[in-house]
Amino acid sequence: MLIKILLVIAIVIQCVATGYALRLVRTTKYNSVWILFIVGFSLLSVERLIQLLLVSGFEIIPRWWFGYLGIVISVCLSIGVMYAHKLFKYINRLNRQRSLLNKRILTAVLRTEEKARSRFSKELHDGLGPLLSSAKMSLTALAREEHDAEQREIIDNTTYVIDEAIRSLREISNNLSPHVLNDFGLARGVQNFIDKSAAMHDVKIRFTTNLRSERYDTDIEVILYRVICELINNSLKHAACSAINLSLSQNGSELTLDYTDNGRGFNPQAMMDCGMGLSNIASRINSLGGTFDIASAKGKGMRAAIRVNTQEEPAPLNRNHNRKRRRR
Repeated sequence: MLIKILLVIAIVIQCVATGYALRLVRTTKYNSVWILFIVGFSLLSVERLIQLLLVSGFEIIPRWWFGYLGIVISVCLSIGVMYAHKLFKYINRLNRQRSLLNKRILTAVLRTEEKARSRFSKELHDGLGPLLSSAKMSLTALAREEHDAEQREIIDNTTYVIDEAIRSLREISNNLSPHVLNDFGLARGVQNFIDKSAAMHDVKIRFTTNLRSERYDTDIEVILYRVICELINNSLKHAACSAINLSLSQNGSELTLDYTDNGRGFNPQAMMDCGMGLSNIASRINSLGGTFDIASAKGKGMRAAIRVNTQEEPAPLNRNHNRKRRRR
């Protein structure tokens, strides 16, 4: 009786194992090694079922067939085990290809986004900007004429509104596509953003770098610039901090970004899941093949470390080329 119970349990377990194996067939892309495992588990279930029938007194096949069935099972499982390493290599290769594809897709999305930003920035600057400037010139010419106090106040107010519109237009255009970053590189672009942020907030922002006129791949410069802007904006909006320290340095072929603030702190994993742009930062850095580590706790501020391999030494800035670009 005990042998029958054990055989039933073995049959159930092997059927479940076979079911799981069948569910993983697509994951392994119908790999021959995995199919051998499935065949082996299936025949093993059949063998146990035949054993149960024999023990119960039912002989549905000759006993010598039972021996051949065992041999086939042994061959399938033995070959599967011997070539299992090929299956693991195959799965790892598929995972690498999937990861590479995801990075390429993300890179393409980010490049498309930056191209759209650049196009909108140019259209604002070259289209709406001259129109506002022309309107201001007309008002300036009109202001030279004699007017009563009420008309003079209207002209002055209109001139002020146009000046504010021009200033806002330049700021929006620069935020969409920062000209300092494009013309002078990462360090100058970051310093320019920090100067503007510090002027609008009562927060001390300390920026140190060993970069000077180095230039990097466009993707590296743009993504790191956007990441730094995101980190600073998060600290200014959410951290209630009084000081931010930012260090950007080149160490061999690796760009290193260390960022800290003395704000209220937070749960990094929770913020990754629900907002503050941390998941977006991680995705952007991942598209460069870099690493993004963040540490924080309630009341202890935040610390972030980013490492990106530039893969080649940065080229010095071609100032003559940038002067030509600015003339255009």
